[in-house]
Amino acid sequence: MMRVVICGAGIAGLTLAERLATRGWDVLVVEKAPRPREQGYMIDFFGVGYDAAEAMGLLPRLAELGYRVREAAYLDESGRRRTGISFARFASALDQRLLSIMRPDLERALREHLPERVETRYATTVARVTDERSAVRVGLSDGTEVEAHLLVGADGIHSAVRRLVFGPENPLRYLGFHTAAFTFDAPDIRDRVADRFCLTDTSDRQMGFYGLRDGRVAAFAVHRAAEPGSPADPRAELLREYRDLGWVVPRALAACPPNDQIYYDQVAQVDLPAWHRGRVVLVGDACAAVSLLAGQGASLGMGGAYVLAGELAALDSLDSLDSVGSPDSIGAALAGYERRWRPVITEKQRVARATARWFLPRSRTELWVRRAALGLARLPVADRLLATGLAGKPARLNA
Repeated sequence: MMRVVICGAGIAGLTLAERLATRGWDVLVVEKAPRPREQGYMIDFFGVGYDAAEAMGLLPRLAELGYRVREAAYLDESGRRRTGISFARFASALDQRLLSIMRPDLERALREHLPERVETRYATTVARVTDERSAVRVGLSDGTEVEAHLLVGADGIHSAVRRLVFGPENPLRYLGFHTAAFTFDAPDIRDRVADRFCLTDTSDRQMGFYGLRDGRVAAFAVHRAAEPGSPADPRAELLREYRDLGWVVPRALAACPPNDQIYYDQVAQVDLPAWHRGRVVLVGDACAAVSLLAGQGASLGMGGAYVLAGELAALDSLDSLDSVGSPDSIGAALAGYERRWRPVITEKQRVARATARWFLPRSRTELWVRRAALGLARLPVADRLLATGLAGKPARLNA
């Protein structure tokens, strides 16, 4: 039986696990976190990931878990609306193929969809890798060793598999921002946010809020930072960095949970010369992080995993898996995945870098320009142009 070890139980890893297990592979997923993660952003889910979810039969469940967002509204210090963009118009520009969902809920839907044959080990990661001609031996942090046909690093932007196999060089392109996300209980703020994504109309630092079920609120934060490294105390950093913002920000900071309940990281892209080596391949943010500025990390993670699974599906015999260098070998399948998927990621990364200054303006002048651009989005045709400018060229799956 064909066997794969997938390091990372996030969106890309779970998508690949489902696709390969459905096709008869023996799948082991290892995840360093002790349990499924509860921290994460609300995401606007569209593009290739939406296509993959549709092909996998996930859309009905995602619609149950998702939220209907009316608009993204930029508010002043008193909570008055300055400008915004209608989600209905954005959805129209995307042919209605858009939904809003918390990232942990997307992972939950993927876990629910896994075949029973998939084994998942939490509090476990990859510690050693020995890549041989006919197999890859994976030493795990729980002291066991697994022999497989393939090892997949789906363990995010700080990938351990990438470090072990591709070397210690830092492939991250830092974009000059830190970001954080957390949830807190505040029924009155949830009612004020209602069905909107409310953002502070501020420069250099910004907080945004989504209303969730049961009176909870999801907070999102992003600010400019000279150095990429995360602080030792993320909660204290948030309190210091955002203390001068108005509206409901002081309430949110007062309700900010302990560090182990906060998602905090740098905003960066991964720029790696190759995504596969021997019997090891990377997928999702481990090789193709575009950054939150592109707004499509979850979608691209699913899309990349779907494409990789499609290339591996052509290996319908153990003879193909046992070979690395022949035209119908596992090496050829991994090369095909990279050949198909790298141009998509390169373009999305370019768009993210180009729009960074408007994602978080530096000055009042840039704030004014952004307001004007969002105002123009209400005109016919302009909304589709804005969607293309924010999301890049449409990419569709055909695997």
